[in-house]
Formats: sequence, structure tokens, C-alpha cells
Amino acid sequence: MANYYESADLARFAEVGTHNKALIDKFFEYYNMATGTDGALSKREKQLIGLAVAHTIQCPYCIDAYTTGCLESGADPAQMTEAIHVVGAVRGGASIVHGVQFLNVLERLGA
Repeated sequence: MANYYESADLARFAEVGTHNKALIDKFFEYYNMATGTDGALSKREKQLIGLAVAHTIQCPYCIDAYTTGCLESGADPAQMTEAIHVVGAVRGGASIVHGVQFLNVLERLGA
């Protein structure tokens, strides 16, 4: 094993249900319904959201799967890149907005 995460392991995902098939079957039913079908959001939009979330949680398996899913659902690399930049902006903003806590402490301490 050259890497901790092996892309070939993604194909083994269903094997996680080896010891309780009913649970993994329910998970995949829900997962596919939530991410793999058109609804209020198109499948393409859901795949782009998935790609953004995959980068947020930094899951290499998810990044692999959603990159492929984005392409298969009609998203292009420019759209995928923009989705990733949305993640960076939101995560950066979430860090910076916590600076209000820093300001509150400064004010409380009279600094």
C-alpha cells in the first residue's frame, strides 16, 4: 500500500456492509436518492455541491467520486473549480468572522 488512501478502495465501498447488508442497503438507497436524482436541484447541481462538501471534509474518496459524478452529470471543470473556490471563501469567512470573539475579549479586557 503506497498511500493511506488508495483510490481503488472506493470501489470497495459496498463491502462495508458485509456484516450488516440491510444497513448499507438503506444507506445507499438514501444516498442515491439524495445525490443521484433530479429533484428541486438537478443531479448536476447536487454533484457540484457534493464536490464542494468533499473538499470541505477533505475526503479523498469523495473528491474522486464527485469529480467523476460532476463530469458524468454534465458539469465542466470551470464549474467544478468555482465550486471549490466557494468552499475556500466560505471556510475563510467562517474563520475570519470568529474574529468577533477576539474583539469581544479585547473589549471586555479594555485592551
